[in-house]
Amino acid sequence: MSPETAINVDHVGMVFTLDDGTELTAVRDVDIKIGKGEFVALLGPSGCGKSTILRLVAALEEASFGRVTIEGQDPAELSRAHRLGVAFQDHALLPWLTVKDNVALPYKVAGKKVDTTRVKELLELVGLGKFAGARPSQLSGGMRQRVSIARALVLRPDVLLLDEPFGALDAVTRRHMNVELQRIWAEDEVTTLLVTHSVEEALFLADRVLVMTGRPGTVAMEMKIPFARPRDPSIQRTPEFHAMADKLTLALEPEA
Repeated sequence: MSPETAINVDHVGMVFTLDDGTELTAVRDVDIKIGKGEFVALLGPSGCGKSTILRLVAALEEASFGRVTIEGQDPAELSRAHRLGVAFQDHALLPWLTVKDNVALPYKVAGKKVDTTRVKELLELVGLGKFAGARPSQLSGGMRQRVSIARALVLRPDVLLLDEPFGALDAVTRRHMNVELQRIWAEDEVTTLLVTHSVEEALFLADRVLVMTGRPGTVAMEMKIPFARPRDPSIQRTPEFHAMADKLTLALEPEA
């Protein structure tokens, strides 16, 4: 990882005003620095503000306090330049487009000529080269998520943002997709922020894991992951992996 800071969440707070006028503090004094090429996972209980942090980095929300920058710039500038890749739990593929056309869509949104070679390379990378002409309805859930990740990467973004991308998948498919994501990420080592509920997923994929408290969310714990890359799924059966998983799980408990 480069020492250069790619994502800087600088003492950020977020307050929402509800319909009845009540103010709700979602996150408070969140301070996160992510190095260029680093993969960071954000863990926390439901409603703690994990997705709020990701949406702030993705320029989908604006902080009430503090500031978010990416490579020293406002996230909205990178968003306008199509330098952010985002994949959510809901793959949001357009059902009337083929797999190939869904992956190529960011080119059209950006007003750029479609790089058919890049689209083909990414479909091969995510193991869907033979499904370029298929519709989303003809794919499994895991395959649709792979299309979503390929689409997020097609414009070679500076930053990849993943919000529970495999949360709707069954456990076996999710483990398989973790291996696939690691392989895909290793091709470019793009700076990545992953929001997840899964301790095992965070440990297997990330360079660092950050644990947030319950609402109002703030970072309560940081864990550096020592496992060398590429990581074989067998590391998840090691005593060291289990000990780290136990420590993270304990940090997620309300009493902690």
